[in-house]
Amino acid sequence: MRTKSIKKNKINVVTLGCSKNVYDSEVLMGQLRANNKEVVHQEEGNIVVINTCGFIANAKEESVNTILEYVQQKEVGQVDKVFVTGCLSERYKPDLQKEIPNVDEYFGTSELPNLLKALGADYKHELIGERLTTTPKNYAYLKIAEGCDRPCSFCAIPIMRGKHRSKPIDELVAESEKLAAKGVKELILIAQDLTYYGLDLYKKRNLAELLKALVKVEGIEWIRLHYAFPTGFPMDVLDVMKQESKICNYLDIPLQHIADPILKSMRRGTTEAKTTKLLHDFRAAVPEMAIRTTLIVGYPGETEADFQTLKNWVEKMRFERLGCFTYSHEENTHAYSLEDDVPEEVKQERANEIMEIQSQISWELNQQKIGKTFRCIVDRKEGNYFVARTEFDSPDVDNEVLIDAAQHYLKQGEFVDIKINEAADFDLYGSPVL
Repeated sequence: MRTKSIKKNKINVVTLGCSKNVYDSEVLMGQLRANNKEVVHQEEGNIVVINTCGFIANAKEESVNTILEYVQQKEVGQVDKVFVTGCLSERYKPDLQKEIPNVDEYFGTSELPNLLKALGADYKHELIGERLTTTPKNYAYLKIAEGCDRPCSFCAIPIMRGKHRSKPIDELVAESEKLAAKGVKELILIAQDLTYYGLDLYKKRNLAELLKALVKVEGIEWIRLHYAFPTGFPMDVLDVMKQESKICNYLDIPLQHIADPILKSMRRGTTEAKTTKLLHDFRAAVPEMAIRTTLIVGYPGETEADFQTLKNWVEKMRFERLGCFTYSHEENTHAYSLEDDVPEEVKQERANEIMEIQSQISWELNQQKIGKTFRCIVDRKEGNYFVARTEFDSPDVDNEVLIDAAQHYLKQGEFVDIKINEAADFDLYGSPVL
């Protein structure tokens, strides 16, 4: 029988999945730090908390493999305790308890006080926005709402995150002020659905009012919008985007598909004609806007004709940024009752075709940037390059601007005017304008 280590406990928080999970881990770590606990993020610690993702098959597999890896470390004495939280744990707790019983305890997405108790800490209600940020110091995620009320057939998020709940504007402003005081210059607004913001608290879609409040926060220079929904988009947001230079000319709006039969089956509440009009309205209102979207191919019943409709539309719309996923058949979703009838290899071929089209579009759009100068924020140094972004690019998912570190010295977090000298499919190469 092994003896428990006598060293001081160090809690290692391991984050998997999306930016919402990053935010949740940061809140957990802020609470632990306020309880005088030693806490690290994805480093070594004798107590491990795994914040899991349960969204689609690949994410679930990664979460399960990570749990098994740390349980094995526990069995050989490399760690003392393993706790699991997040979406996978919320969705499959009974199954996980049965299949991986060596985890000390499982917690759902809304059980932060219980998780803290298990870690020997108290939940401090007074901590509004006190987070231990894990992103580069110049940007941070700001979660403005939790949960989702949309009925999309393929999505399990409402099962894992519950109904939509907006955070009050004053709380979000206070949180942003604390982030700005720590040196954060860019806020990336996230939620399952930004466009629903405020309906529960203020009885109207109130994203525009929130933006007007956030632009007044001193020190914040960029505000970026992620995860909007096409149905019921509050167009007054575009007015604020035009009026306020701090709001990036950027919108992440996952559209999922465009063929009417698929949109209907997906329960998206829109049509090809309505979606196309909405995008034209966006471009008319803010011509310089970069639009990012994500698409799903291989949804049940997607015919070759449906896919051709999607392909043609992607070619026509020329999105600045686009990602494509293959459909994942998720239990307890509305689409689970449909036959998952598109073979896996066909799904992958279709995803590859969409991304080939997008790669060409991105290359063409990037060529137009050569010789132009853009205000960029420097995120990090990687290898021989400083890595920066324009206002049209979000971290991790979009284009990057690479500056030769042998030729130029830049500071992380500073804004620099960069002239673009070369351009590839998804990367730009430039030099500072002195």
